[in-house]
Amino acid sequence: MSIRPCALPWASPILAAGMTTSSTAAPQGALSHLKVLDLSRVLAGPWCTQMLADLGADVIKVERPQAGDDTRHWGPPFVPDAEGRPTSEATYFTACNRNKRSITIDMAQPEGQALIRQMALQSDVLVENFKVGGLAHYGLDYASLKALNPRLIYCSITGFGQTGPYAERAGYDLMIQAMSGMMSITGRPDGEPGGGPQRAGVAITDVFTGVYATSAILAAVEMRHSTGEGQHIDMALLDVGMAILANQGAGYLNTGVEPVRTGNAHPSLVPYQDFPTLDGAMLLAVGNDGQFARFCQAAEHPEWAQDARFATNTRRVENRAVLVPLMQAVTRTRSTEAWIALLEDKAVPCGPINTLARAFADPQVQARGLVLHQPLAHVESAQAAPEIIAHGGAQSIRSVASPMRLSAAPTQLRYPPPALGEHTGDVLAELGLDAHQIQDLQARGIV
Repeated sequence: MSIRPCALPWASPILAAGMTTSSTAAPQGALSHLKVLDLSRVLAGPWCTQMLADLGADVIKVERPQAGDDTRHWGPPFVPDAEGRPTSEATYFTACNRNKRSITIDMAQPEGQALIRQMALQSDVLVENFKVGGLAHYGLDYASLKALNPRLIYCSITGFGQTGPYAERAGYDLMIQAMSGMMSITGRPDGEPGGGPQRAGVAITDVFTGVYATSAILAAVEMRHSTGEGQHIDMALLDVGMAILANQGAGYLNTGVEPVRTGNAHPSLVPYQDFPTLDGAMLLAVGNDGQFARFCQAAEHPEWAQDARFATNTRRVENRAVLVPLMQAVTRTRSTEAWIALLEDKAVPCGPINTLARAFADPQVQARGLVLHQPLAHVESAQAAPEIIAHGGAQSIRSVASPMRLSAAPTQLRYPPPALGEHTGDVLAELGLDAHQIQDLQARGIV
């Protein structure tokens, strides 16, 4: 069923610096020449396609009729309505699906498969995160679509990749954080209160996989300029989970020594962790000896910087157990705000440990326009099925702006996260179907 938005003006959107609405005179998005067919759901794939969409690509999100993307139902929290009551629209979905158009297609039916093939013929990029071999049953795998459109760039995102003994396993972010070793280096040491392996507070391997997938897609687009052909991109959450071990992975591979959990402390830098203050805690991130010397001067303990045990970062790491308690005794004497004020003009990295409420209220966050406000679509037809009324009655949504700042082609705010099937009629009309054909497909449950 097609759900069309009313012609509502932007309700005073809060825009990121360098971000424009479609109604604002601005250059076209950097990727406005690309059409992306999005068969992905949950987070890694949608994060990738939202990045492409923010940069101007026309992203068509294909969802299951009635149900849609799984994350539409992953709540609480849910988007509130005008009276502040929770709707049926989970905020999770809104985090990674703006600037896309939604169409519902039942790909289990031959007519649905044919529609997706027709869309693939007109697409530059396809992103999917089905199990290995899952789309081959529908004739929608890379080999089948490449035969129809050799220029198609086809990105597959799975838990473990297209090859290897785990290829057919389903993979979720939490599993990958555990299997990659990330959780073994995250959290407090075993001997401390609350010690034990911890996952990160967000699905970092999903998000990083989306970012890596975006980079790979843009590389394939660039290569297509010279070859004229697309290619298959094999993205695996486990591969990404291992890659983002970064310095910790490099340390183990080159020394054979397994790193351990150190809480908020850094394994290779001291002082680089949280410290108690008079009214809470602060974060010190000292990255070199000069910064440490300036901290010592400001803290009225210049002798620490002259002490052979602490004069260099290597010695500070070796003598962490001696230095940190000395510093903690001093940091407890001032409030967090007082420490920040003291150290800010001395080029000593120091900051608060914010809640989300404080982070979004931070003057720098507000100055950068990192909160977006978008009105949501409404159903024009009173005959619309109640279960798919746009966003369950929610009126607007707030989200975090894209951090990509391009001076000549700023990211654009064109569509809010779409209601399920909101653009079905429009997309099918662009494929050449007339109103009677679209109504027939709707009546038979194909779209």
